[in-house]
Amino acid sequence: MDTKHNPFPTVGYVSKAYFCDRENELNILTKNLKSGVNITLISNRRLGKSALIHRLFEDIETRKTTCIYIDIFAATSLKDITNILATAIYTKFPPRKTIGRRFWDFVKTLRPIISFDLLTNKPELRFEFSHPKDFEKTLSGLLKFLDSQGQKTVLAIDEFQQIADCEEKNIEAILRTMVQSLKNVNFIFCGSKKHLMLQIFNGAKRPFFASTMIVGLQEIDREIYKNFIAKQFKNHRRRIDDESLDFILDWTFGHTYYTQMICGAVFSENTRHNTLSVVKKVCEEQLDILHTGFMQYRKLLSQRQWQVLTAIAKEEFVTEPQSQGFISRHTLGAASSVHKALQVLVDKEMVCTIELENRLAYRVYDVFLLRWLQYRM
Repeated sequence: MDTKHNPFPTVGYVSKAYFCDRENELNILTKNLKSGVNITLISNRRLGKSALIHRLFEDIETRKTTCIYIDIFAATSLKDITNILATAIYTKFPPRKTIGRRFWDFVKTLRPIISFDLLTNKPELRFEFSHPKDFEKTLSGLLKFLDSQGQKTVLAIDEFQQIADCEEKNIEAILRTMVQSLKNVNFIFCGSKKHLMLQIFNGAKRPFFASTMIVGLQEIDREIYKNFIAKQFKNHRRRIDDESLDFILDWTFGHTYYTQMICGAVFSENTRHNTLSVVKKVCEEQLDILHTGFMQYRKLLSQRQWQVLTAIAKEEFVTEPQSQGFISRHTLGAASSVHKALQVLVDKEMVCTIELENRLAYRVYDVFLLRWLQYRM
């Protein structure tokens, strides 16, 4: 293994050598896709959802199975979704390949515009129709093209809950009709806003009701993660002791992104034997780096919202935010004001809900923000 390469990536997917566990989730996804069952994958942000999809693709993609991933977080209309999918197919099947030539023969009559991203230099395909209905027809045509290639296609659509904010009010019904007509295309609908995803797929009056198997993603098992981290250090002829590993997983709550960030920063210290003092120094430095950005939140929130956010951070997990005990401990005022402030914080995704010992608990979403509020406020 390359000793110069940091084994704790936080952006993108590298390979299975840098991917920890998720064996149970991989088995569930693989079995259901083989049976032709569409999947809804839900997790909090930065928990490794996208990396899991790419890890799955590494296992299942063959000559007879094509895997395509798109992220529609920035999409606000059917036009955006159509252009994102068209670009993904064009990238997957360049014109020099047989399927690529067939795809180009299909889309060239629609007069697509090809441009190149200024940062990545990757091609982008887009259509500029004057009538909105043309995007619906084109999106349907793109999916039917994939369906007609004589091989299985797995299409993962990340941040799928964004369709709720699209301009078209009937977009769920439009997409559901398209999905139902396909025989060789399976879908993984991924989302980071649990309540919106459950409304889409569990709402009895919604078009996608009961149409997929819902899979939730949780934190990686603590012992498995500890062993994985220790092994990554060992593979690079370095050590990290159990005390340090326990501190990291406590400090980050075992949340994948924040754990990877801290481990990557510790690894970058280039120390042979990494002890608790090294880890704590790295954590302090991380909060120093983020200090200016976090201070801006104070300007964006009302005084009461800031007080509630800080109070939740101080307690880490709060099961009864409107209880007299919680309110009095932090001098938060009226319960009704706390309720309003909490709703704003949840809507802004600054506070999230998690299951804690079979109870619903509130926690500051960004773990680094939580620790910064604890240490600096």
